[in-house]
Amino acid sequence: MRKINFTEGQIYHIYNRGVEKRDIFMDDADRFRFLRSMFFCNNRSPAINSFRGENEFGEKMDLNNRGEAIVRIHVFVLMSNHFHFLIEPLDDDAMSIFMHKLGTAYTMYFNKKNKRVGSLFQGPFKAIEVETDSYFQYLPYYIHLNPLDLFQPSWREQKILDPKKAMTFLNNYKWSSYSDYSGKNNYPSLIYKDLLVDVLGGPVEHEKGMREWLKSMSFESIEGMSFESRLDF
Repeated sequence: MRKINFTEGQIYHIYNRGVEKRDIFMDDADRFRFLRSMFFCNNRSPAINSFRGENEFGEKMDLNNRGEAIVRIHVFVLMSNHFHFLIEPLDDDAMSIFMHKLGTAYTMYFNKKNKRVGSLFQGPFKAIEVETDSYFQYLPYYIHLNPLDLFQPSWREQKILDPKKAMTFLNNYKWSSYSDYSGKNNYPSLIYKDLLVDVLGGPVEHEKGMREWLKSMSFESIEGMSFESRLDF
């Protein structure tokens, strides 16, 4: 059982992976569906089935057909078998409502598409309360670095073979909020940028911060930090 009480206005690191470490995103259609579900499940209404026929996130989504958001998604990344959010509930019960709707809606879609039954995710989603300033300031960089597992996996051992190419790869990775903070409008309706822009700066400062993080990152130096990379994703 998850031993955490979610509080309005508190920031949390939320993550989960596929059951038995299986892939939860098989293709781009799955990733688009999950992103759209993130948008449309962010309210108190029952989950709606309004995803038929679209294969683009921004162009065909009815942004007026959601209602009032109940969480703020500050950062996200989708990997093949797991996801990460940096997220803030706007009411005490909002996190549980949003994550339950999202997990249920996507599992129903995935199981129907792939003619399978049963759980898709490995138990309840995991949650870590962001309690320190150091954790809050560096966690967005860490989450956005996850796609380097596909390009330069040695980054987790602080061995970046080509920092310039790593930055280019991150900017071109479509399934995260990284490029939104670098000045592009990748998923502007999905994420809430104001808080991190105030803390970490705009596109220029964000890119500079990432370059510095790539050069000198040290998980151990950040007191109280707990990363799921140690959980063998």
